[in-house]
Amino acid sequence: MRHDPSGGCATEKLPMRIIIFANGNLPDPQKARALLRPDDFILCADGGARHALALGLTPNLIIGDMDSLPSTLNLEPSTFHLPPSTFIRFPADKNETDLELAVAHALTLNPKAILILAALGGRMDQTLANIALLSNLQLATFNIKLTDGVEEIFFCRNQVQVEGRSGDIVSLIPWQGEATGVFTENLRWHLHHETLYPDKTRGISNEMTADVATVSIKSGLLLVVHSICDA
Repeated sequence: MRHDPSGGCATEKLPMRIIIFANGNLPDPQKARALLRPDDFILCADGGARHALALGLTPNLIIGDMDSLPSTLNLEPSTFHLPPSTFIRFPADKNETDLELAVAHALTLNPKAILILAALGGRMDQTLANIALLSNLQLATFNIKLTDGVEEIFFCRNQVQVEGRSGDIVSLIPWQGEATGVFTENLRWHLHHETLYPDKTRGISNEMTADVATVSIKSGLLLVVHSICDA
């Protein structure tokens, strides 16, 4: 699969969805590949380019301090010829991670959806920081998820739908405090306008009973972790 590497300067040419490759683990590349569409805009957070290149994708943009990029490009040195306009370089001494910079740039492109791949696994501090990025209020109106075809992670601020299949595992984790009025549909253990507490584990390992489950809350912030079972 090959994507236009022009960088998409003209707003009207931007795709509706941005794929961001982080520099974490990608446990099942084939499942990740199945998530991609031909018109996706491929944005890589520095070393995340290694995943894009390994999947045969040409990044539209690579953002970061480029400290992990040389080894990435050496994966296919004779195949990928990226123009200078592909790279947005930041100094090594910065206050943000490369992924935060990539997300911030993605928001300026006003996409309909953002999928962040390879943001989990590896260093625990990076994993937690990547999840915490999604809690930013600036992202409240965006359809944004961490996903890799094995798990998907996103926040519920009002109501969300979890799309999968019966038997998939769904965990609901209160974030930054209690979540009240939690109501679920098509989960094995139904929650009926109840409160979940951050120091309790009641929302862990629920099970979908249909291909679509619904979760809604009255107040708070709820982290949804959807573990996708094999077909």
